[in-house]
Amino acid sequence: MAMEHGGGKRLTDMTVLITGASRGIGAEVAVRFASVGMNVVIHYGRSLEAANEVARKCLELGANAYTVSADLRSKDQIIKMKERLENYGLHPDILINNAGISHYGMLTDLKEAEWDDVMDVNLKSVFLCSQQFMPYMISQRYGRIINMSSVWGLTGGSCEVAYSASKGGINAFTKALAKELAPSGVTVNAVAPGAVKTDMMERFDKEELRSLEDEIPVGRLASAKEISSLVYFLALPESGYITGQIISSNGGWYT
Repeated sequence: MAMEHGGGKRLTDMTVLITGASRGIGAEVAVRFASVGMNVVIHYGRSLEAANEVARKCLELGANAYTVSADLRSKDQIIKMKERLENYGLHPDILINNAGISHYGMLTDLKEAEWDDVMDVNLKSVFLCSQQFMPYMISQRYGRIINMSSVWGLTGGSCEVAYSASKGGINAFTKALAKELAPSGVTVNAVAPGAVKTDMMERFDKEELRSLEDEIPVGRLASAKEISSLVYFLALPESGYITGQIISSNGGWYT
């Protein structure tokens, strides 16, 4: 039997929007929500074919799945994405701000345009998407905003200054917005994974990956499925007392 929250909406009647959901953690999150029959909106930037493949997996699980494209660095495009969803009668009850890019290199070599791009995609998009989609949540006095951070936002990562700074900004944003929205029944949390087996790890060779695994107490990288389970838990109605938290799934790497 589907659980209901205080307002009476069943979990299976809710809509979740996942940004950057054509691959990696975002794709796994989409499939996790689809497994309970939710309306799943898969945002993508340029990877239409990959997004359609994620949608196909969601449809096979019995969920309603939709794909939508937008450049999340642009407020106008986010507003148009919201309008397209409204035309389908979709108002996200759950927003997963997952879209992100990385940059690896010495700060002395970092170009200003590269810094701006990391900040726009990783941090500005969280601000713009939250701002556009939280009014509906406030109006119904229920909602979930879950931001994808990183362990580097907690510890800092050598040669990843821009990425670390963007994720640290997400953590502060999460804590502040959680206090702002708590009276409205909307929770705001962040998930800060450690090393996860996704294409972001492709820059490491086998020897580097083995060395990395040796540093992690559980002795391995996380799977995207493990991260998606935490995201799903935070989105549940019964998780309503958890807000303003930065939860790091990192295998004991950072405590």
